Amino acid sequence: MTERFTTEAGPQGLASRLMDTGALTSDWLPAYQAVLRESFVPDVIWPGVGPADGGPVAAIDRRSDPEGWFRAVYSDASLTTQWDDGNHTGTDRGNIPTCSNSQPAMVFSMLAALDVRPGAKVLEVGTGTGWNAALLSERVGSENVTTIEFDPENASTARARLAATGHHPVAVVGDGSRGWPGCAPYDRVLITASLRELPADIIRQTRPGGIIVAPYATEYGGEAVVRLTVQEDGSASGPFVGSSAFMRLRQQRAYRTHVKTYLGGKPWPAEGRRTTTALSPEDVADWLPMFAIGLQTREMFPHPEKYHGGRYTLWLRDTRVTSWASIDFEPGAEEFEVYQSGPRELWSELGAAHAWWNDQGCPGFERFGLTVHPDGSTWAWLDSPEHPVPAVG
Repeated sequence: MTERFTTEAGPQGLASRLMDTGALTSDWLPAYQAVLRESFVPDVIWPGVGPADGGPVAAIDRRSDPEGWFRAVYSDASLTTQWDDGNHTGTDRGNIPTCSNSQPAMVFSMLAALDVRPGAKVLEVGTGTGWNAALLSERVGSENVTTIEFDPENASTARARLAATGHHPVAVVGDGSRGWPGCAPYDRVLITASLRELPADIIRQTRPGGIIVAPYATEYGGEAVVRLTVQEDGSASGPFVGSSAFMRLRQQRAYRTHVKTYLGGKPWPAEGRRTTTALSPEDVADWLPMFAIGLQTREMFPHPEKYHGGRYTLWLRDTRVTSWASIDFEPGAEEFEVYQSGPRELWSELGAAHAWWNDQGCPGFERFGLTVHPDGSTWAWLDSPEHPVPAVG
């Protein structure tokens, strides 16, 4: 490789860019330098593919394009390494990305939020390619790190990569949502898969005063990393620290019922009640308003059905298959047609949730927080636990 690929586009160049943005801090730099990302990336990768990304994506194969592969590895991008739980082969994109080597900025931002001290006992849920486990092992010693991976193939390859770089954490194949009591209690827990519910087992396996860092996704959509501190009473509470977009923990994946079932076999609009709205579907389509809406609503999820010319229908459905709504978006329109059916008026609920967020000054991710009680009940709050986010619907 040329000098350009070993400096500007290599580990040193990525480190400089990450430090310039503040994602990589000086205390994590020794671990970064000791654990090369390339040691934890397979030959075939799909750069920059996230859970919500669509369209054609070209794979990069190290064997046929070593320089392209090297540039991708030392870019600040997520690298998808598996599709469809390993049932996909070839270099075309699969249906659902199911494993990745995460974006470096996100990796080190979450490690910073974890506030790992030397000698701390750490649990990682979601071994993936093994890079996080190696970084943690470098920081606190392999004997203090436990990492869990549900996928046996991913676990096996990660274990081999870890051993090749001289790291030997406790590597478990199992259901990460149940934690690993054999090495508990933990001082720190890092979860690298998106959650809709914080597993009670993991909270119980964390010491009082311990910290859990995890991507939390609402049922409606939107996601952010939450930093929870476990309390003496077994609860956990803390703020969100920034936006995220991780693959869902396999035990918490959602399997949706087709809209035809909601319509009862009748052609749209079936028995839907027609109204109009000045609230554009575009105003509620971004990650932040989706997150704010999701913190307030329950058992409701969206799906855009896209057409030519920028037109689309935003479908809303409830998880109990009782109610639906459709909102037709036309570019340039000032009023939009709405149909709602069922005991719940889902678009009206969404509108109320959006209005509350707007009335608060459109707060960002970092102003929200989450509290989880020992019985599993969870509530979101704005600025402090004394100001709960209102429930809509």
